[in-house]
Amino acid sequence: MRPLPFVSACLLGLGLAASAAAAPAPATATRLDHILLWGHGIDQVTSVMAVKLGFQVRPGRDPDGVANRYVRLADSSFIEVLGITRPDPKFDPGMKEDQQALKGGPGSRAFGFRSSALDAIRSSLQAKHYAVTPFFSGPDSAKPGWRLFAFDKAPLSSNTFFIDYKADYAPDQFDPGNSGDHRVTREHPNGARELTSIWLVSADADADRQQLEKMGFGHAVPVKLPELGAKGFCVPVGPTALLALQADGAGLAAQAMAAGPRILGVSFGVTDLGRAQRWVERGYERKLATYRGLSGESVLAPTVDDLGLSIEFHAMKAGASPCPAMGS
Repeated sequence: MRPLPFVSACLLGLGLAASAAAAPAPATATRLDHILLWGHGIDQVTSVMAVKLGFQVRPGRDPDGVANRYVRLADSSFIEVLGITRPDPKFDPGMKEDQQALKGGPGSRAFGFRSSALDAIRSSLQAKHYAVTPFFSGPDSAKPGWRLFAFDKAPLSSNTFFIDYKADYAPDQFDPGNSGDHRVTREHPNGARELTSIWLVSADADADRQQLEKMGFGHAVPVKLPELGAKGFCVPVGPTALLALQADGAGLAAQAMAAGPRILGVSFGVTDLGRAQRWVERGYERKLATYRGLSGESVLAPTVDDLGLSIEFHAMKAGASPCPAMGS
């Protein structure tokens, strides 16, 4: 087995302190969980997330010169931010690959699916001849709070893994039994409550769509995103959506692809779009126009230079389908 492309970085980010028939993967029990986001530095990315965008950022750890922090949402999803804290950090193979692909700059090229049916999903993928890794668990063998498996060869244009957590796992809290602390850590000044979509960009969106369908995530809907200069497919993943996109003329997608496939953006549902918009406008000292996005009225924060990806906020809609035209 060759070195895992990013599992070690995933283990760090999740709080590391110290064969079946080829049945479809149970996609209905699965949702998008989180992305790993590198900044120019840990304090820089924390400042952008908190001051310019209005998220609450929670502490993590700093082993070997690579620190992590968390932005946790009420729907259990999160962003894990990573940053280098010393001139000679100790990179594992996954971190080194990320840094090479991102050329030491900000951005994201790894995300996770979350499911309580990891064994069934892994067996299904093995039966379809995907090269999956063994299970990894943490934060330690005495008290594992999560487990995951990844791929020896990434099936999508960005790296991915499947993960699940024990119900009481709370790495960003000193007292997991304190429900008040748990609630407060998921409240954000910008009103963000849920991660609704992750946007992948590559030279061939249909290749990602075909892989997702083979993995058990079908029902793709063709989409065009003029605000990003992108087109491709919206693929429902439980209550969330994974967008497989490619450049469609000039725009943010083409700019991102000039540096290679990666996560182009992330979308969040907020309780008050006007408040989120005002926060970003103050943070970036510019006026922003709203537009009609895939999730309804939306605003796009100008975060590419700071974060290497786009952040979209949209008004929450109760019972909305993750992809347009679904259920109609």
